[in-house]
Amino acid sequence: MNKEFNRMWLIRKFEEIMQRILKALNQLDDVQVNWSPGPNSHSISTLIRHMEGNILERVNKGILFQDMVRDRDAELKPAFLTREELTRTIQERFQFVIDTVRTLSDEQLEQTQPVRGKERSNLDMLHQCATHYSEHMGQIFYVAKQLLKDDYQSTSI
Repeated sequence: MNKEFNRMWLIRKFEEIMQRILKALNQLDDVQVNWSPGPNSHSISTLIRHMEGNILERVNKGILFQDMVRDRDAELKPAFLTREELTRTIQERFQFVIDTVRTLSDEQLEQTQPVRGKERSNLDMLHQCATHYSEHMGQIFYVAKQLLKDDYQSTSI
């Protein structure tokens, strides 16, 4: 397996996710980023807090062995955050992931961590994170398009 290829692919993917989410956020105001399409849907604010929790758990704790306790239920409850706070969260957390991936050795990519009761390599887990964040990115776009309608500007790179 070509670890350098995977490392570069992951860096590019996390950079793309970060840039596209930032482009969507830049089109919205504080009220809009906290709006939810319905009682069974999440706001952009909640989705970003959830991604942040996942980054902390999978990268800080799982790869870097930093002590932390994640409260997933709390991050999925509505909490009002400003667009500026969310922008900063996306920039800081995704840059952290990118910097971490950039510095991981091949051995660290092969190390395993428990994910929902199964041992997964850090490389496999990072690919799963890229997928997970892409899914939430799509939800963010959906909410932004619901709010902005014809004024929504594509985030395609």
